Amino acid sequence: MSQDQTQASPIALAPTRELPATTPVVGRDVAAAPGAVAPPAARAARSPRRFILPVVLLAALGYGGYLAYDWFVEGRFLVSTDDAYVGADTAIIAAKVAGHVTQVAVADNAFVHAGDLLVRIDDGDYRNAVEAAKDKIATQDATIGRIGRQIEAQADVIAQAAAQVGSAEAQMQGAEADQKRAALEFDRSQKLEELNFGSRQRLEQATADRAHTAATMTAASAAKAAAEAALAGAKSNLDVLKAQQTEAVRIRGELVTAEEKAERDLSFTQIRAPFDGVVGNRAVELGQYALPGTRLLALVALSSAYVDANFKETQLESIRPGEKVDLAVDSYGGRVIPGVVASIAPASGAQFSLLPPDNATGNFTKVVQRIAVRIAVAPEALRDGTLRPGLSVVATVHTRDESLPKPTLLGALGFGASAGEEAVER
Repeated sequence: MSQDQTQASPIALAPTRELPATTPVVGRDVAAAPGAVAPPAARAARSPRRFILPVVLLAALGYGGYLAYDWFVEGRFLVSTDDAYVGADTAIIAAKVAGHVTQVAVADNAFVHAGDLLVRIDDGDYRNAVEAAKDKIATQDATIGRIGRQIEAQADVIAQAAAQVGSAEAQMQGAEADQKRAALEFDRSQKLEELNFGSRQRLEQATADRAHTAATMTAASAAKAAAEAALAGAKSNLDVLKAQQTEAVRIRGELVTAEEKAERDLSFTQIRAPFDGVVGNRAVELGQYALPGTRLLALVALSSAYVDANFKETQLESIRPGEKVDLAVDSYGGRVIPGVVASIAPASGAQFSLLPPDNATGNFTKVVQRIAVRIAVAPEALRDGTLRPGLSVVATVHTRDESLPKPTLLGALGFGASAGEEAVER
C-alpha cells in the first residue's frame, strides 16, 4: 500500500464517525436503521423523568399548603386523646332470698327487656309463708269480731246496771218519803202522849215505824250505791274491751305487714331484668343454692353507653360541656361516631385511687395528670348496640366556637375584619 492510500483512509472513514453528530438527517436514518442505537440527545428529549420531579414538588407544596390551611382553620382547635374507653351502666344481679335455683331463663350475651325473667328460685317455702300470714290475719279478724260482740253485750250490761241504778233511786226516794212520814207520826204521837191525848200503843207504833223507815232508807241507799258501782264497773269493762279491740286491730296491721313481706319474699324468687340490656358474666347454674347477695349475672345497658376520655391537664383549657366530639372506635376500623362533651370530672383519677398521692416529699417528680371527661354518644349511634363497654376509642374534641365564622388568613393578617364582624352579626 502506498503512502497516499495510507493517508486517504482516515479521511474516508471520518464522515462515517461524524455524521450522527453533525447531520440530523443522517442521525434519523441511523436511528431508524435496524439494530441502530439512539444517541444520548435523542434519549434525553424523549424521557418523562424531567417532568416528574416538578410535578411531585408542586403536588407536595399544594398538599402541604392544604394541610397548613386545614390546621389553621380546624386542626389547631382539635384536642385529641387515645386514652378513652367505652362505658355503660352495669348492674350486678344478685339473689335477695335464699333457695335452690330451679330455672335459668337466659343465656350468656342474650338481650333482654325490662321485666323479663332471668332466674327463678324455689318458692315452696315462701308460698307457705304467705298462706300462714293470711291464716293469721283471718284468725285475728275473728278475734276482732269476738271483741266487737263482747262490746255489744257489755252495752246491754251497762243498760241493765243503769236500770238498777234507777230502781234503787226510786226505792230510795220512797224510803225517804216513808221516813219523813214516820218521823212526823212519831212527833205527833209523842206530843199527844205528853198531853195525855194519845195512847201509849200509838207512840210505840210510831217509834217502830220510824226505826223501820230508817232501816229501809239505809238499805235503799246501799242498793243505790251498789247499782251505781255496777254501772261504773260495766262502763270500765266496756273501756277494757274497746282497748282490746284497738290492740287487736293493731296486731292485725302487723300481720298484714308480715303478709306483705312474705309476698315480697315470694316475688323475689323470680329475678327479673330491671332494664333493657345484654346478659354477661353469667355465674348462676341450675340447682345452685343461692344465698342473699349471691352474684348471679351481670346486665349491661348498651343503650346508655358513654365514653370516658382521660385528657391531660394541659388539654383541658378549651374543653367545655356541649362541644362536639368525634369518636373513632378502634374495633370498627376507626369508624367515627358523633358525641358531645357531657361533663368533666371534679378531680383527677389519682385523687380517687386507693392511695392518693402525697406530693409533700423531698423526691417530688412532676407528672402530667389526667382528668376524665364524660362524653355522651349520639342516640342514633347506640341503636345498633355496637358500642360495648371497654372498647378503645380515639376522642377528638372540636373546641372552636361553632357560632363564630371560621378563621381566615386575611383575618389573621388583619384584613377582612369587617366581613367577619358582619358574618357574626348575621
